[in-house]
Amino acid sequence: MTASREERMIADESSLGPRFEQVAAPQDDRPRDSRRDESQIRSAEASSSAGAVLRTISKTLSRTSTIDPGPPPDGGLKAWTQALMGHLVVFNTWGYINSFGVFQTYYVNALNETPSAISWVGSVQIFLLFAIGSVSGRATDAGYFRAMFFTGSFLQLVGIFMTSLSTQYWQLFLTQGICTGIGNGLLFTPALACISTYFSKKRGLALAIAASGNATGGMVFPAIVETLLPKIGFPWTMRVLGFLMLGVTSITLALMKTRLPARKAGPLLELAAFRELPYSLFAIGMFLVLWGQYFGYFYIGSFGRDMIHLSQADSFNLIIILNGIGFFGRLIPGYVSDRWTGPFNYVIPCAFTTGILLYCWASITSHDALLAWAVVYGWFTAGMQGLFAAMVSSLTDDLKKAGVRMGMIFSVTSVALLTGPPLAGALIQRGSGRYLEAQIWAGTMILAGSLVLTGARISKTGFRLMVRM
Repeated sequence: MTASREERMIADESSLGPRFEQVAAPQDDRPRDSRRDESQIRSAEASSSAGAVLRTISKTLSRTSTIDPGPPPDGGLKAWTQALMGHLVVFNTWGYINSFGVFQTYYVNALNETPSAISWVGSVQIFLLFAIGSVSGRATDAGYFRAMFFTGSFLQLVGIFMTSLSTQYWQLFLTQGICTGIGNGLLFTPALACISTYFSKKRGLALAIAASGNATGGMVFPAIVETLLPKIGFPWTMRVLGFLMLGVTSITLALMKTRLPARKAGPLLELAAFRELPYSLFAIGMFLVLWGQYFGYFYIGSFGRDMIHLSQADSFNLIIILNGIGFFGRLIPGYVSDRWTGPFNYVIPCAFTTGILLYCWASITSHDALLAWAVVYGWFTAGMQGLFAAMVSSLTDDLKKAGVRMGMIFSVTSVALLTGPPLAGALIQRGSGRYLEAQIWAGTMILAGSLVLTGARISKTGFRLMVRM
């Protein structure tokens, strides 16, 4: 039984053999070299097909990344949100810088340094804010807005909190001057360039809303310092400022967005812009204007204490008023500029009037007169500051170049902001504590700048008075 069962199983396997042979794959009797060539051809065809697909995807992505988003929306929730975020950025940057008058007065007494030496801390901070504009502006055009913004916010906050630990002049110079200044430079130009791309006819008003953060911060920061400095001391006063700036920065990081696609190609500097006569004259004119303008912001508190013998609280209040009037002094000119005049036609008379006001400052001998002067000076200088960026944008036809062209102007004028306040301080020292020489110098520079700005307007529009520019 067992043998017969094994014989039947063997017979079944032998009967299935031919069927397995029929199902098996046929043998390829071609030479091995022939088979290898055909395999290589098929592999090449597959690679070619994959390459074609990748090229198609690459072209599609390239077209997608360079799609023209069309003209600026000139309004809407997203556009006005950017203007508001710009206001907060300027609050943290220029608002803090414009408050340096309170630090100028405090540092001169606390560190026993000369006014000229102390003013270098503030002027270096302004210099770096503008000087880094060329790099941060071009990086914004190239699509690195977020990287600039995050880095700038980090350095700004590090500078504030390290200032709270500073007890010597060189420490303040590194923390409040250099570290905070670099952070501000990585924030300011990208924010203004971003806002400019959202607006056309209403650009002046939008940039004025952003620039009015200068006044808001210029009131809030000195008020905090005036209130807290006698109560909790300098270190914790600076930390309170730092925590305030941290909260504001968190909002801007979350809501500020770019509109235009990245412009990867193009140089860091567009030096060809300086071959345009209106652009070059504008750069020279604003250099002269800003050279003398911040003398008033830095030294009005010291002037009140030294020449009119005001208390520290009254001198701080002067700075708050000078900055506070600038809130409306930026918004209203922005509206007037968009509606009727254009930025150049508004700024030139403001510059001329500011120069005259600095001459008039020399005759002030009372608290009330100085208070009135601060209100008028704050109004006219605010108009110039609020429309500065709009003037640059009006000379820029291609908005994709707004960042680099704005950054170049900021870099040029940064030298004026670096040297202006210390030069004024040196003139005060030379005059044995009198402010007359510095007042005459600052007024003369601004008047000269107004004449050069007039030349820039004429080179753009000709001798036509009623042209909106």
